[in-house]
Amino acid sequence: MAPVLIDAAARARLAARFGAELAGPWCDALPDLVARLCARWGVTVRETRPGNTGRTLLCTGPRGDLQVLKLTPDPDVARLEFAGLRAWAGCPRAVQVLDSDLAAGAILLEGLVPGTELRGRDVPWPEIGALLAELHGVAPPADLPPLTDRVRFMFDITERNLPGSPVEPYLTPELLARARGRALALAEDGPLAVVHGDLHPGNVLDAGPRRGLVAIDPRPSVGDPAFDLADWLYLPLAAGGTLDDGIEALRPHLPGLDPARARAWCVALAPLAAHAPLRRGEHTPFTDALLEMAR
Repeated sequence: MAPVLIDAAARARLAARFGAELAGPWCDALPDLVARLCARWGVTVRETRPGNTGRTLLCTGPRGDLQVLKLTPDPDVARLEFAGLRAWAGCPRAVQVLDSDLAAGAILLEGLVPGTELRGRDVPWPEIGALLAELHGVAPPADLPPLTDRVRFMFDITERNLPGSPVEPYLTPELLARARGRALALAEDGPLAVVHGDLHPGNVLDAGPRRGLVAIDPRPSVGDPAFDLADWLYLPLAAGGTLDDGIEALRPHLPGLDPARARAWCVALAPLAAHAPLRRGEHTPFTDALLEMAR
């Protein structure tokens, strides 16, 4: 049986992200688009995966290998991801592009085997340090936006989703304005590198013993590489420890780590880190710590 390419839940997510005027027609046309791209690239869809900016299809390639077809209603989303992945072409710590049709919002990627997420597993700090060092070690290309654009987008979309949500009483306009100011001040200063922009454990996959950990799904920009550390440094805090525990765990494996800037980014991004668990009703000591940090 062929997999369902788009269901009601996926339609709702895409409508919330892009607006019904764009998402609705795109969802209706998706089967024809997928058929055309599969014929062009010689792939067969075998499984679908959810996503907030489009659809991710696991496919069998012409030689029986795993390939991944990513599609989005907004071609600019595809162009941005492609620009970041092109900067990391040949870097084993980033997923590699096989082909693309950016006008159609489509990117064909290599499959990663076994491809299991790092989410929920013990953090292999030496490998995370190596991954960060490699991603941040390439020369920033001219066609990537500044980190300030990514920061503004993250705060804008959080504020847009607040009214009427369970999070609204916690993330007040004053708290978010203070956090936005802190984050923009950091983004306008510091060293420059290609920043992944969404480097949490769900976007790092195990590609086997020879390849190691590989980053996927970038929201790339050029700016302070310490931005990419926050989601990792929060993990010990979520487990009952402190930010300093995370910094000390990563520091031996990431030469040049600036503890003060890393801590400052964690403070600036704390309301955004609290948003998702609070929206799920998870009011915990971790979210309390994040909110206290943001005050």
